[in-house]
Amino acid sequence: MKFINPKVDYAFKKIFGSEQSKDILISFLNAIIYGGKKVIQSLTILNPFNPGQLSRGDSRIAPTLNIKAVLVDGSIVVIEMQVARMAGFNKRVVYNLAKAYANQLETGEDYLLLNPAIAVTITDFILFEKNDNFINKFVFKEETKNFECLDKQLRLIFLELPKFKKALF
Repeated sequence: MKFINPKVDYAFKKIFGSEQSKDILISFLNAIIYGGKKVIQSLTILNPFNPGQLSRGDSRIAPTLNIKAVLVDGSIVVIEMQVARMAGFNKRVVYNLAKAYANQLETGEDYLLLNPAIAVTITDFILFEKNDNFINKFVFKEETKNFECLDKQLRLIFLELPKFKKALF
């Protein structure tokens, strides 16, 4: 049986960024963010058909495929597919997460209005060479005692496709 390649821009956005496939996105995010628990019951997909970003006019760089969703609790999730390594990739992931978090407020609004922001980044290359996990999750932690801070306001989650080794049947 042939499947559509979700690494293609149109397919990625059709599978994860359309109203018709909202249940697929909810299931995917519950699996990746919450380990399969059905925490997300509903979400709103925001502007899924933005063109991917290219690095300063360099047409050799594959565009990034992005989808943004807002969960019922107000958390913002930025889902990104990156098919090839590029210069500044790590910085761009952090920038997009910080931007999604900061763009929630208008000048003068109360910081209490901020909701958590989560970046779910799917890579078609190995990002963490020294780790076999295909899903890696990061939050702010204290450097020496390793305790969490900022109440998971900013989270980075990476899914590395080359490490995923599950058969269909």
